[in-house]
Amino acid sequence: MKILSNKEEEIAKKFMDKAAKVAIKATCKRDKCGAVIVSVNEILGKGFNSPPGNLESQRRCDKKKNFFNKKVTDKTCCIHAEQRAIMDALRKNPSKLKGATLYFMRLGEKGCKTFAGKPYCTICSKMALDVGIREFVLWKKEGICVYDTEEYNNVSFNYR
Repeated sequence: MKILSNKEEEIAKKFMDKAAKVAIKATCKRDKCGAVIVSVNEILGKGFNSPPGNLESQRRCDKKKNFFNKKVTDKTCCIHAEQRAIMDALRKNPSKLKGATLYFMRLGEKGCKTFAGKPYCTICSKMALDVGIREFVLWKKEGICVYDTEEYNNVSFNYR
């Protein structure tokens, strides 16, 4: 993980702000998250978290995770912002994904930006690796942090 500073940090802040604007569209009752995928200063894909197909019938926000069988590996309630951003980029700009950067932002209850925790979603990290995304950018207490996607995947798998 690398903490950005100076010009790199300013550029990242611009895209973190764009991810925050996308997060406003999220309908998840737990968290509002947004993601943008960028290559050469161009946004390739955007995503926010909400139930699959934005269908109320698929909402699982109020379920307790221990409600699910252990074979249900993804116990989250929504399609993740990162997943939607990857699918959006695959539809619109598939040839530009290799080497791109994914910026992720979470909003608190009142719509303010909140810090991300440790990486933990192996579904998102594996998807990002598979399509060639080079790095993940998160806003953490330490600052704006960049993870190489392979490192992000390893950290996610070791989450405790």
